[in-house]
Order: sequence, then structure tokens, then C-alpha cells
Amino acid sequence: MRAAVDAPVILEGRGLTMRFGGLVAMAEVDFTLRKGEILGIIGPNGAGKSTLLNIVTGLYRPSSGEVRLEGERINGLPAHRIVAKGIARTFQSSRLFGDLSVLDNVVIGRHVHMRCGLLDAILRRGRAEAELREAARRAAELLEAVSRTLYAQRHRPAAELPQADRRRLEIARALASEPKVLLLDEPSSGMDDADTDALMADIRAIRAARPELALMIIEHDMRLVASLPNRVLVLDYGQKLADGLYEEVRLIPRVQEAYLGRKAAQHARP
Repeated sequence: MRAAVDAPVILEGRGLTMRFGGLVAMAEVDFTLRKGEILGIIGPNGAGKSTLLNIVTGLYRPSSGEVRLEGERINGLPAHRIVAKGIARTFQSSRLFGDLSVLDNVVIGRHVHMRCGLLDAILRRGRAEAELREAARRAAELLEAVSRTLYAQRHRPAAELPQADRRRLEIARALASEPKVLLLDEPSSGMDDADTDALMADIRAIRAARPELALMIIEHDMRLVASLPNRVLVLDYGQKLADGLYEEVRLIPRVQEAYLGRKAAQHARP
């Protein structure tokens, strides 16, 4: 799953700083993400991982620095414009519409590609219905490609799904916007080892089907971090500690101290 080192950079952050009053949640963080690459973002609680994703997706406007998608500066744009430009995400806490079906949740994810509005629904009902049927067809195809288990449950209310399938559905809904970059915030949260293994298989299948899709994954499960990302970015107290291969990053003393504490890290070193 190694992305070509010469693949073009699709997303980058330069000098990203985020202040909340007197609290500096992120300080001068740089990162790059290439087409087809998976970047894992790791660090202890409060390290600034979700803050970074919130900046990239427009939920936060950085105090300084910039985010560029394919060379275009996007920080300052509203979140829906950033989605339309090709960045989609999932959240650590579920944002599904529980009363709607699995299929309807994915249809909603396609809203950036739907052109009919309220006036069309009133004055051009046939056109609006045709667009909705096409969106449902595309959503069903996506569900089947992401997870046959989800596809079999496409008419079931999302609230009735087990935790692992809810996570899969959130990924499917994000993919429905046909993104260039997909950001996953703790996708294995609440999963056991078997479900996490299935999630990793799903991500590999998605990558096989969409080889140019770039992913940023915040994750605490080191099995997933060790097996999926091409590179790992380590944050601690809003600062960048390391950026490189997992096998190399995990041996850096400052990274071990951030996770284990200074004394424990000293005992853990070879």
C-alpha cells in the first residue's frame, strides 16, 4: 500500500496555529499529504489531532498559517465549500441520522452533487424525482462496494446498526461526496479486534477501488497505525514531534515519552 514517493502533493498545511483565548491548541504545524497516500495522525489525548482535522475541514479558522488543496488556499472557506472542493470526513462521535435508513444516509452524503432545490421539487417535480432516483442508485452501488453487510441492511434505520456497521456507514456517507481527500477521526473507536480487522480490510478495499484517494486517519489502535498508513505524523501538546514511517517514528525517544511518560519510555528503549 505504499504510495509513490513522487506522487503530487494534494493537501498541505503550513505553519498552522490555533489559539483559543490564551490557550495554544496548535503551534506552527506543517504537514503534507500526497495523492494515494495514507497519513496516520497519532498522539496522546489533547495533542491537537482533532483540532488539525477541524482546521482542514473549515470548522475552525486557524489563528495563523494556511491549508492548501491542490495548491489552492482553502482555510477561511465555509465547511460546505470545502466538501464541494473534495475533502470529506467522519467524526469521532456519530453524526448519522438515526431515524433514516442506511441508504438515505448515504444519499444525503451526495448532496454536493445534487442540483435540484426547493423550486425544482415544486415546479419541476419529475426532474427532482429523477435526480433523487439516480442518487439512490449511486448510493446503493457505493454501499455494496464498501460493505456487502451494509448493503444487505440498506433499508434498516441507521440507529439500529451495531457500532462497527455505524462506523462503516459514516465512511460510506463521506465517500458519497466523491472526495479527493478522506479524513477519518478515530474510525476504530468502540470496536473489538475482529471489527478493527474488518475495518482495515474495508479501507484496503476502498483504496484498491480508488487508488488516488488520499486519507488522513486519527487513530489510537496501534495495530491499525502499524499496518495501514504510509507515514505517521505525531502530535503532542499541539506541536509536531515527528513525521515518518511508523517503524522509525515509534523508536524516537520524544515520541515514547509522549505516550509512556519519561521514566517508562527510558525502560522501553532498546
